[in-house]
Amino acid sequence: MNNWLSIYGNKRVLSLLGLGFASGLPLALTASTLQAWLMSEKVDLRTIGLFSLVGLPYALKVFWAPLMDRFTPPLLGRRRGWIIAVQFLLVISIFGLSYSSPASFPPVVAFAALMIAFLSASQDIAIDAYRADVLREKELGPGAATTVVGYRVAMLVSGAMALILSDYLPWRTVYGLMAGFMLLCMLFTLIAPEPENRVVPPTDLKEAVWGPLSSYFRRSGAVEMLIFIMVYKLGDAIAGAMTTPFLLDIGFTRTDVGAVNKAFGLVSTIFGTLAGGLVVARIGINRSLWVFGFLQAVSNLSFTVVALVGKSYPAMVAAIGIENISGGMGNAAFIAFMMSLCDKRFTATQYALLTSFMAVSRIVAGVPTGIMAESLGWASFFAVSVLGAIPGILLLTRFAPWNGQRSAALVETGKV
Repeated sequence: MNNWLSIYGNKRVLSLLGLGFASGLPLALTASTLQAWLMSEKVDLRTIGLFSLVGLPYALKVFWAPLMDRFTPPLLGRRRGWIIAVQFLLVISIFGLSYSSPASFPPVVAFAALMIAFLSASQDIAIDAYRADVLREKELGPGAATTVVGYRVAMLVSGAMALILSDYLPWRTVYGLMAGFMLLCMLFTLIAPEPENRVVPPTDLKEAVWGPLSSYFRRSGAVEMLIFIMVYKLGDAIAGAMTTPFLLDIGFTRTDVGAVNKAFGLVSTIFGTLAGGLVVARIGINRSLWVFGFLQAVSNLSFTVVALVGKSYPAMVAAIGIENISGGMGNAAFIAFMMSLCDKRFTATQYALLTSFMAVSRIVAGVPTGIMAESLGWASFFAVSVLGAIPGILLLTRFAPWNGQRSAALVETGKV
């Protein structure tokens, strides 16, 4: 217990809980929660489908990240200044969306939702950069874990809680409450500490745009590193794409899946992420990537067991617990690893670039999974998904050697 308190009670680490919450809160408000509002207002399905385009800013954020590296707001420093400015605009935008009418003026709702998504993506850029700047090397794992926990809790608030409230309150009130939560998040930004080391920002926009790219790509193995980032969690992505269809197909109800796969899965992920942060702090990023890489791979076999056993609640609970704990541990180490790669002059742009590549495998890996499951059967599908972890584990020998004596960032750059 003392170990947990000494690591997670640190002000630099603890402040990221609130910032992670602020980062996760707007996401559902422009996605699943907004879709539920549109459905309740009898908006046609084709229009609702088009609303998925409001999420584009999350995929395109790397294009304006250089601006947030180059310019420093007049208050609260280079990172917190951007965070609190964007949060203030998010409060106004969410509150403005609460007064719109999806049935009467869908384009107005779409514009408001797009503005929230743009501001939310901008907030993510600034928070990711702040986290990489403020944490000491030993705190990267715990800091990543704390951020993920806050993010997941916020998604529960703006997703599940908002939907439940909408059964008893008008949508205008629900979104007004969410704006109030975002207003409270500004307090976390105000009390968050400034990074210990002052970093001189890029002197002009040309340096802000090309500096992060040249700084990254002049490293030894820079392209292969991007491949590693795409494939490290590939096995997880393949199995995760079919988990819900699998559980429904073998006889579990939507209530079962919601209660166990979502609620219990969230608790398991939080526990795994926090435990993973502690392990990273104790044994380092490199060794953690090895341990968690194998755990993530083996955890997929728990669903093979469920497929062989059939509809069994104990087996399902065990499989979901194992998978989410292992995935949470892997997230803590992997986020810490990516933070360690960033040049602090260009953290916003470089981290946005790295996370964009990380998202590629999650998106692309899901495409063939339906065909694979149909042709192989569920038991074999989850067994084969373990092979997706092999490329990432093999690349660990180069990018995160077990006995590496230096930080992951230096190992990757070829400077040692």
